[in-house]
Amino acid sequence: MRTTLRRDLTAALKARDRVAVSALRSALAAIDNAEAVPAPDSPTSDAEHVAGAVVGVGAAEAARRELTADDLHAIVAAEVAERVDAATGYARSGRAEAADRLRAEADVLRRYLRPE
Repeated sequence: MRTTLRRDLTAALKARDRVAVSALRSALAAIDNAEAVPAPDSPTSDAEHVAGAVVGVGAAEAARRELTADDLHAIVAAEVAERVDAATGYARSGRAEAADRLRAEADVLRRYLRPE
């Protein structure tokens, strides 16, 4: 799914489809965030210019979680639900244009959800 999202993001950028670009970038960022693993407590340097700087070989390396297809599906589904909820709030407050944009982004992301 990630490969498809990235490929479609490239196509949306070339087509200058702002709605699709926004939705796809957000979904990819959510996936990247879900892969992040909290940094373990490790020794820090005494560098006064870089707070919390880690020392040693490989200090900049960060482990990533492996996400399953179900995890990816759940993340994209959550992104869709978030947009639908926000669109409802915007519509209630009279911001129809913002609500329409969020609904359009949700429609873009729904294409990546497998039928249930």
